[in-house]
Amino acid sequence: MEAATATARLLNPHTYDASEFDEATRRLFRATIDWFETKGKQRIADEIHSDEWYGDFIDFLARERAFATLLTPRRDASDDPDKRWDTRRNAAFNEILGFYGLPYWYAWQVTILGLGPIWQSDNDAARTRAAELLEQGSIFAFGLSERDHGADIYSTDMVLTPTDDGGFTASGGKYYIGNGNLAGMVSVFGRRADVEGPDGYVFFAADSSRAAYKLVKNVVRGQMYVSAFDLECYPVRPEDVLHTGVEAFEAALNTINVGKFNLGFCSIGMAEHCFYETINQAHSRVLFGKRVTEFGQVRRILSEAYVRLLAAKLYGSRAVDYVRTATREDRRYLLYTPINKMQVTTEGERIVRLLAEVISAKGFERDSYFESAKNIIDGLPKLEGTVHVNRALTLKFMPQYMFGQADLPIPEPQHQPGDDAFLFDQGPTRGLSKIQFGDWRPAYAEAAGIANVALFTEQAEELIRLVSEAPLTPEQMKDDLDFQQSLAQLFTLVPYGQLILEQARIEDTPEHVVDAIFAVLVRDFSAYAIELHGKESSTPEQQAWALAAVRKPVIDAEGSAAIYEEVTGLAGAFEMAG
Repeated sequence: MEAATATARLLNPHTYDASEFDEATRRLFRATIDWFETKGKQRIADEIHSDEWYGDFIDFLARERAFATLLTPRRDASDDPDKRWDTRRNAAFNEILGFYGLPYWYAWQVTILGLGPIWQSDNDAARTRAAELLEQGSIFAFGLSERDHGADIYSTDMVLTPTDDGGFTASGGKYYIGNGNLAGMVSVFGRRADVEGPDGYVFFAADSSRAAYKLVKNVVRGQMYVSAFDLECYPVRPEDVLHTGVEAFEAALNTINVGKFNLGFCSIGMAEHCFYETINQAHSRVLFGKRVTEFGQVRRILSEAYVRLLAAKLYGSRAVDYVRTATREDRRYLLYTPINKMQVTTEGERIVRLLAEVISAKGFERDSYFESAKNIIDGLPKLEGTVHVNRALTLKFMPQYMFGQADLPIPEPQHQPGDDAFLFDQGPTRGLSKIQFGDWRPAYAEAAGIANVALFTEQAEELIRLVSEAPLTPEQMKDDLDFQQSLAQLFTLVPYGQLILEQARIEDTPEHVVDAIFAVLVRDFSAYAIELHGKESSTPEQQAWALAAVRKPVIDAEGSAAIYEEVTGLAGAFEMAG
């Protein structure tokens, strides 16, 4: 059986190959890795525990023009050939930053969110100002959430009162606003005092250095600055207004569509670094005359964590292709982005929990990466809409996806340099339940010779039987969000598996790896079916379906041995400089 080199599957800063990218991108990625490695694990760990703002990191980004290069769309790039909004390379940068620490990634993430309403705007003055600030090394912020309302933008208490010069004064508070301490521009969502309903929404740009911008505090304990701020009769000039009315509402949701996609790649990077620390510790430790990695339960845990990590990477890489080829006529990305947000981030959290059982006490040591990662990785599923919100969102797509027969192209791999301008021209946010999908079955049929793919395909077909023969009751459809969550978990696994298979073909992933991934998905589907069985509102027909949907994965001893060989082959492959 083919045994591929394990180190080629995971990000390894010592051997990182960015050859698919242009020279400027390769140089920037290498400079970023070198900056972290030179800083060293000990200093990074010490600063995390000191809650020290990472000004040196922000200065590094400014010197390297990192955000200017990666986050300036071509329209605003002033003919700089290196500047573009390229989802493929941004995904890679997410992974690198996550690998070294979620707090560092966070400054990048909230800058992306802050830029979203600006790059969607036709306000040329604001766009020019944003491009200039990026070139100067500024960071940005997204002023949407409020203490009392969270991200419920229907209920914003940021109120704009019209002034005689055609502008406004804005008063109100915002909460959970990353980078709010130093952002050159803060995209703030509010409502007009004199207009009721959606027509009164306004997105405007504020400057954190202005006197009427009152920084209250950092609401979290950590290096990243998650601010509370108040605007007190803040003057909003006509040239500060980015969007009004329904367009402001759509700009908020479409910005989140862009931002939520990043979360999965950060989670992958964090899980990869945790994996290296765990395998290094476990493989070098001897208990009762055996390496820790030789114990049966440890072998199972490490193999499962590794396989889940590979599945997440395959899914995320393929989802990039759907984002980069999206149009207003092909909006399949609106299913795949929330899956990258909720499924991949919860997988990252799950992987780290599994690894914690192996690394044990070492994972609590303050000079390890693992200690900080395990205490913060569970934050990712809660950003840009909770897991529950995004699961509910996926159900809007389920009928068209499961029964879809639309004649839509299967995207080619999108590795070419390019500016993904559509992300800032997504258009209206309505009509999700009408988005078309092609048949999901061909991706599974092409891999039907792999035992656990075939088994999982049976379960996917069982899901169709559930909605056809034991559908949700009117009460479950209307008010039973708990039951809907279980159904969404079952459904999500089908498109998740589809994109994994598509990317596995692109990368020529060995069959034993694909089989191991789908053994995990078979177990997950079975577990979610049992969970649905136990729901308070489940009907007798649904309970019978759940039991019939349970499968035991096909056990392949030779394939399991090959996976274990890859896992142990990672021992010593990477250790961060001290």
